[in-house]
Amino acid sequence: MIKKYFRNSLLFVLLPTCAFMISRYSTHMQEAPALPSEIKSIVDQHAPLQCFITTQVNTITSLQSRVEFLQVEHDKLAKLLAAQIAGHRKETHISSALQGWLPFESQEEFDQAKAVAEAEAQAIVDARDLAPPKPKKPRKESLPEHLLLIDRVYDVPEGKRVCPTHGAMTCIGCDETETLVQEPAKLFRFKNKFMKYACPCCSEHGIVSPERPTGLVEGNKYDSSIAATIIADKYDRHLPVNRQVDSFASSGWTPSRSTLLNLVVQACFVIEPLVAHMAKLVKSDNAIGLDETSCRMLMPQEDPVAKPGDLKSKRLLDKIAETRGKKEDSILGKMWAYSGLNKALYNIFDFRISRHRDGPQEFLAESKGYVQGDCFSGNISVVLKSDDRLKFVACWAHARRYLVESKDYKQECEKLLDVIQTLYDIEQRAVNYSIEERHALRQRESIPVLNAIRRHLDLYDQSQILPKSDFAGVVRYIHGNWPALMNYASTGFVPIDNNAIERLMKQVALGRKNWLFVGNVAAGERGAMLMSLVSSAKRHDLDVWKYVKDVLDQLLAGETDYHKLLPDVWKQSHPEAVRTHRVEERRDKAERKQYDRAKRLLAAKEKRNATA
Repeated sequence: MIKKYFRNSLLFVLLPTCAFMISRYSTHMQEAPALPSEIKSIVDQHAPLQCFITTQVNTITSLQSRVEFLQVEHDKLAKLLAAQIAGHRKETHISSALQGWLPFESQEEFDQAKAVAEAEAQAIVDARDLAPPKPKKPRKESLPEHLLLIDRVYDVPEGKRVCPTHGAMTCIGCDETETLVQEPAKLFRFKNKFMKYACPCCSEHGIVSPERPTGLVEGNKYDSSIAATIIADKYDRHLPVNRQVDSFASSGWTPSRSTLLNLVVQACFVIEPLVAHMAKLVKSDNAIGLDETSCRMLMPQEDPVAKPGDLKSKRLLDKIAETRGKKEDSILGKMWAYSGLNKALYNIFDFRISRHRDGPQEFLAESKGYVQGDCFSGNISVVLKSDDRLKFVACWAHARRYLVESKDYKQECEKLLDVIQTLYDIEQRAVNYSIEERHALRQRESIPVLNAIRRHLDLYDQSQILPKSDFAGVVRYIHGNWPALMNYASTGFVPIDNNAIERLMKQVALGRKNWLFVGNVAAGERGAMLMSLVSSAKRHDLDVWKYVKDVLDQLLAGETDYHKLLPDVWKQSHPEAVRTHRVEERRDKAERKQYDRAKRLLAAKEKRNATA
């Protein structure tokens, strides 16, 4: 449309000019001496036109670039909108057959590994299909025995307990049923009496009184159970403090929000050493996963004072200036998460004011080993600047996701999805393996498949793939991050993808939809500390309230052995606090997934034999 407009405008300007030139030439054709002045006049007349044409050409070129940029943005937003409309999407790909088309170095070794995998799959299927069916769990009609039982008697009115013929009726028994009843949480008060003793005959020994326990606040006005409730409600059930006021009001106590927030501040002061100990263990793990998500923070009323050498204060001042330039009233901060993948199975959150690499660089300053995350440049740069202390492990789920979202070269995408599914099938077989067994399986089966993928991608003729196509972008992504994509197979403890820690971001996202923002940097850091404690407890299937309550009680009592308070250690001495239904759900899900993969592998074998 722009080109058409330009062409019509140019003709409108040039046609009258040409007509004028022709008429002037016809009239003065015989006047040779006047010709040079006429040419000069025409040139002078056309100089502004030439300038106008040049300006229009530059404008059109700029508009074309803008249109191309907007088209790319439109495509990205269209994909995002389609994903949101579709709801939760599954990236699992169902392979049609095994990958005989891959260029393996040793086809015999691959066939042997394939035969072993098929034999294991057959054993899994037979163990489930041929075994007698598991007895169905009887439905528990009775209510839990440990609940308080209160008798409630329904009697017949006296007038109906008299027989018109024989008089008063005799009670011959009763029918019994049980009804589960809930009341709002009950609050009660302890009146603490500290006895005092003194000798009536002398005053030398003074007054003797028991030692008073340390409380969260002065005077021990609020028990640790109140703080545990606030923490569990906000960071496990994602209930903001203003709604918790209503919850407490239903129990007969209407606190102010500042009271509840003060209790949270005091609880953070108590648990800080424990969370610091957990973070230290995660930093010393030889495999760490990391990810981040956004978290809004209110704009400070006054600019903080920059501290010399403090990158946090510098980043905060930079973000304040940037946010004011955008005329926004809140700052887009970041909540980083670090998860121990091998030895320290805890989740540590860290609130930062920006996505700059300062956060992970500071956290991983003394770490050695593997770091797994997405291929964000900040993550990779931290590893590159670690002087070989760290080795980056890329995520195969991201590569698979890009293939699933690709809109072109569907046949080639399906092939690569098939082979990536083979890598995941190998991982599923090793779910219950030891670290050594999993490492041996990856060396024996995953490495040949990975090498075959690389050789297959190297065979692509780049001239046959549109450079701006989605599929070309996936190929470039895999090529550019190939060493990092291979690194997981050199261990037995680093997972194939970063999905586990990406799921941690849901804990932040669910809370963010409820509490919306943090008030300041200190509030963000306190929130990260409490999320670390709660998330680590959930990782080990603990009842969050029971765990937090006991941890607060022990720390207030002076406990300094933080090892015994770690979630996995505490769990061993408190089996009653384990959410067994979560353990059973995860176990059943893993068994179903392993069975489904085994059935799919055998189906692929049958299809291959049928077409042979």
